[in-house]
Amino acid sequence: MKLILKIARAELRNLFYSPIAWFLTVAFMVECALTYTGLLNNYAITQETGGVGLTYMSQITYKTFSSPFGLFVGIMQNLYLYIPLLTMGLISREINGGTISLLYSSPVKIKEIVFGKYLAMMAYSLILLLVIGIFMVAGVFDIKAADYGILLSAALGFYLLLCAYSAIGLFMSSLTSYQIVAAVSTFVMIGILTYIGTLWQSVAFVRDLTYFLSLTGRTHHMLIGLISTNDVIYFIVIVYIFLGLTIYKLQSGRETKAWYVTGSRHLAIVFSALFIGYISSRPTLIGYLDTTANQDNTLTPNAQQIIKQLGDGKLEITAYSNFLDSYYFFGLPEQRNDYLARWEPYLRFKPDIEFHFVSYYDTPFALSYDLFSSYKGKTMKQIAEQRAKASDLNLSAFETPEQIQKDIDLKPELNRFVMKLTYKGKSTFLRVFNDQAVWPGESEVSAAFKRLLQAKMPEIAFVTGDGERRTGKKGDREYKTLTAEKTFRYALINQGFDVDTLSLGTRDIPDNITTLVLADPQNDLSAVAIQKIKAYINKGGNLLIAGEPGRQQLLNPLLKTLGVQLMNGMLEQESEDHAPTLVPPNLTKTAIRLSPILGKPSIDTLPVSMNGVSALSYHDTSGFNIQPLLVTKAGAAQNTMARNPDLDMVNTKGGADMESTGGHPIISSGFHVVRMGDGNTQNFGAKRVVKRYASMPANKNNSKETYTTALALTRQINGKQQRIIISGDADFMGNAELLRYEPKTANFYFSTALFNWLDYGQFPINTLRPDGKDNRVTVSTDRVAFLKFLYVWLLPGLILIIAAIFLIRRKRK
Repeated sequence: MKLILKIARAELRNLFYSPIAWFLTVAFMVECALTYTGLLNNYAITQETGGVGLTYMSQITYKTFSSPFGLFVGIMQNLYLYIPLLTMGLISREINGGTISLLYSSPVKIKEIVFGKYLAMMAYSLILLLVIGIFMVAGVFDIKAADYGILLSAALGFYLLLCAYSAIGLFMSSLTSYQIVAAVSTFVMIGILTYIGTLWQSVAFVRDLTYFLSLTGRTHHMLIGLISTNDVIYFIVIVYIFLGLTIYKLQSGRETKAWYVTGSRHLAIVFSALFIGYISSRPTLIGYLDTTANQDNTLTPNAQQIIKQLGDGKLEITAYSNFLDSYYFFGLPEQRNDYLARWEPYLRFKPDIEFHFVSYYDTPFALSYDLFSSYKGKTMKQIAEQRAKASDLNLSAFETPEQIQKDIDLKPELNRFVMKLTYKGKSTFLRVFNDQAVWPGESEVSAAFKRLLQAKMPEIAFVTGDGERRTGKKGDREYKTLTAEKTFRYALINQGFDVDTLSLGTRDIPDNITTLVLADPQNDLSAVAIQKIKAYINKGGNLLIAGEPGRQQLLNPLLKTLGVQLMNGMLEQESEDHAPTLVPPNLTKTAIRLSPILGKPSIDTLPVSMNGVSALSYHDTSGFNIQPLLVTKAGAAQNTMARNPDLDMVNTKGGADMESTGGHPIISSGFHVVRMGDGNTQNFGAKRVVKRYASMPANKNNSKETYTTALALTRQINGKQQRIIISGDADFMGNAELLRYEPKTANFYFSTALFNWLDYGQFPINTLRPDGKDNRVTVSTDRVAFLKFLYVWLLPGLILIIAAIFLIRRKRK
């Protein structure tokens, strides 16, 4: 060991007796300084500017150091420029100068030479780590509540990558006497190991080997704060391979052996390394350490609890990939390792999951365009053949429509990429979604697991038969987006609910449903229907009733038993950008407590968009505890009934005939119409306005009156808390409002929270994480300017002065 240390010290002296080590250190520091101060300055500017920009200031530690634009990632992308210049002369210099012969003839062992030179590179790598450590320490002081766990994990990944590059460079230096050739060879080898993971991915056995050898992404987990044993072992194995090859290469210069002996030694190193890597990559043998403050890389406690309930039971996941669908690439053999990596958080807690893959082609039903119009005159098979040829794929690897339909009917899943989960004889589907994330998250996966574990899922029954909102239609006023849209991540069916319809004229209300929904009936409810709903309420059933302006006479008789009434008229609120019918009430403290998602700082201040809403009046004499959920701002909204005493509610049915009131036409198409004394009309059901607002009295509302537009009712009955929601608007959770992008509203979050509350918080499964505390910087832009001068100019300048003094003194000696 003493001899190894002496060789290491000698090698370090050689490094720093030449300008290259000093210049690379200075260049490295300047690059770190420019990246760090640039990012820090951006956050300081945002913070001083204030306003909406502050909303996006979160996870600053990750964004500054580990994000794709962060310090560590930027530096690691350029490491290949530094290390080859340092390692190119480690052994080639000995070969070129002839001193290698002296080493061969000395009592020094070859492995001691190799280990000594490699130890010197580890020491220099430690110096680079100390340089970047300056900015890690600075980050702890410059970022409020910095997540130092991410910093330490990223530093480990950075150092391991340096060590791997050093081992590669050492081996390449042993192959030639020309230092430039050694440097270029190191570049090439690093490039090969970086891109080898993309080669031969269609061959299963080769895919596993090349994926293991690939350097790409090996530091990804550590950069985000997750240390895993297989990643650490990978770097150790890479060092083992190239140091071993270096030892045997130099050993061959000292002794004469048959070619097959030399070749067997090299193969033994490679195969033993691959064996170690394969074993260490088995899910059951991988250990994890999540160093982040909020355990961001680990499943949330609720998700962990559900997956642990699966126990030792056999869970199979079969991916069905339609080649003609937009998301077919998830099932390609070339994407197999990426697919499995998406399941890694779950394999951590259930490593025995079995994966299967089925590729086919069939008519896709969820494309945004007509496939056959794009390939006019071609059959489905001809389209598949043309696309397979263009993609360099063999169509014989895909099952035909006839073959896949014999095995499983995927038409209800729109023939798009879907995963079938099977566990103890039960199965369910897990879908991908039409959003930026695409892949199912913890909440969706956990809900799918829960379906495999529970005999029955919570059921939401929507009343039909009298013109109520429908769950299977895509019209603006309908509810498909919220309830049954399979491509929408947050639809109830993707969050663990079963959705059904119920005609009260022909069926009784089941006792085991979770919630009954009565949304905007357009006809008078029959006495039988009202009797069934009242009986359901008296038994303690949970209920959601959504009304509309003009429906007061239809719902008020039922609501009267609950102590609630839809007030006459409709609320309006003046706006420069939107129609007066668009009223944005705010969440109350009671509403925010309905579900954890509403308590998020970026959500709790958002309004809920209600396009045509009646105010609610209520009293507590019904036996329910009544709490407002949505309330308008004081003085912002006013009631049309109070403003227009002549306002009269008319219930129109059938036909698209034209009536006339005061010479102005009224559209009558099966919707309730408000007949104004001034001859203007409002079609509330479809929210199509046939009204000249300018003709209405422009009286300013100077009062501080507020209006309640949604209520929560609770009481204890039959040993449980009964929960009821009443809203003066049914459109707030309709397709149009949920997909509204302007203005920004909380409609989706509020709608989901209502069903979460009605289900006593079981579904959607809560997989929310606490907000990170590192959401501000502690420096100003002026301070950053000083830090930039310090890190970019002063410290590198001092290093250059020290280097100059050191090299001049060395030259004089």
